[in-house]
Amino acid sequence: MKYGVTVLGAGSWGTALSMVLADNQQEVTLWTRSQDQAVFINQYHMNPKYIKDIPLPHNLIATTDLEMALTKNQYIVLVTPSHSLYDLAPIINQWISNETKIVHAIKGIDPESLLCVSDILLTYMPKLLPENLAILSGPSHAEEVALRKPTTVVISSKSITVAETFQDMFMNQNFRVYTNTDTIGVELGGALKNIIALGAGISDGLGYGDNAKAALITRGLAEITRLGVHLGADPSTFAGLAGVGDLIVTCTSIHSRNYRAGKLIGEGNTVEEAIAKMEMVVEGVRTTKAAYELSKKHHVTMPITTQLYEILFNNKNAKEAVENLMARVKKDEVEANLSIEK
Repeated sequence: MKYGVTVLGAGSWGTALSMVLADNQQEVTLWTRSQDQAVFINQYHMNPKYIKDIPLPHNLIATTDLEMALTKNQYIVLVTPSHSLYDLAPIINQWISNETKIVHAIKGIDPESLLCVSDILLTYMPKLLPENLAILSGPSHAEEVALRKPTTVVISSKSITVAETFQDMFMNQNFRVYTNTDTIGVELGGALKNIIALGAGISDGLGYGDNAKAALITRGLAEITRLGVHLGADPSTFAGLAGVGDLIVTCTSIHSRNYRAGKLIGEGNTVEEAIAKMEMVVEGVRTTKAAYELSKKHHVTMPITTQLYEILFNNKNAKEAVENLMARVKKDEVEANLSIEK
């Protein structure tokens, strides 16, 4: 079945997802704030700032007219930076209806309100019904999706019908899509993995090698799962694409901005210097603060997150943070996995 779909956000991920939809012969409207970008996409079918040297399908049309983009189509894909949602969500709400279906592909937790993206959307977009909201997550670098390399993701919604509709919309021979009704686990897995990716980058920047990084990823997954289960997630979700799958790719790839930022910090750059050199949003920094506050609020043990918080926000020396992790009291692995209280 063919759909009219509006994609909000013309960065690398929004453009890549638009390409998947257009490859499936959906009629795609790509919204951007930049008039110059919209004109260039429509004239040359390229988006060189974000997706270099890859032509865009001709059935992908860019616009800066948000009202037109939202009222034209019932299906919306939201791929904007998480920090923009408080301003953007009320505006979107003006031009949607109770029939609008939205899937977001935004990974993050607000460090002030401690709300996940879905909670922000449902709070500031009252026309959006909870059953009409879905989440797209999983190991999926935009650069590889745009090159049509094999990629597998998960779409989660409280409504299996909505999840399956978006599954049909996106799925093709290069982009495989599973469904999952555990919205809490899928969203938390996608957000919290960015914290561990920062740590993996720091570890590599310090020159600690594969042993250290493998341990960091493994123990990082354990504390992500602890917090997620405490907040109501299904533990099996963290063994899937939105959990360990996304964690692996984000902690090991040069495409990962969180990994690259962490590596810069490990190599001796300050946090501010590393973020400036990235020239892109590093969601893991905001999410580290949010997860640290959540761990304190809910009394959940998250030692890696705690040490990263100290590095990012209290100028703790990265080597000292690693020493603190290595010197923690000895434990049984299974008991440590299950332990919640600090």
